[in-house]
Amino acid sequence: MLVALLPALVQAQQSPSGLPIPRFVSLRSGEVNIRTGPGVRYPIDWVFLRKDMPVEIVAEFDTWRRIRDVEGTEGWVHQSLLSGKRTIVFTAPLASLRREPTESAPLVAKVEPGVIGELQECRPAWCRVKAAGLTGWVQPIETWGVYPDEWMR
Repeated sequence: MLVALLPALVQAQQSPSGLPIPRFVSLRSGEVNIRTGPGVRYPIDWVFLRKDMPVEIVAEFDTWRRIRDVEGTEGWVHQSLLSGKRTIVFTAPLASLRREPTESAPLVAKVEPGVIGELQECRPAWCRVKAAGLTGWVQPIETWGVYPDEWMR
């Protein structure tokens, strides 16, 4: 019986796009319909109204992507409404944006929850972001849209 299940398990880990699942992307448009299933015949469950908002792709079906937002809500969206541009949303009560990737570095700003920033680079404990016209380093634990210990250049 284990042999019969093995091909199904291997297929479940492969995505139609060939890209890893899960992975973070962002919304390409300021208005994105989220559907209850992978296709236009499924009803719109809600509408996202924030361009560049980070979302996590958790499943794929043909050209449709099941996404999860910062609050954990999931739904389906067509791939054309997503961008590979990496962004984060600040989640800490007042996140510290610092000049260098150390806790002792001078503060650039305190950033309120809900602000979206463009992800520029990540090291395991720090990410360089641009938000509200300012650039600095933030610890990923104060954001959503990047995996712990993720490296990105």
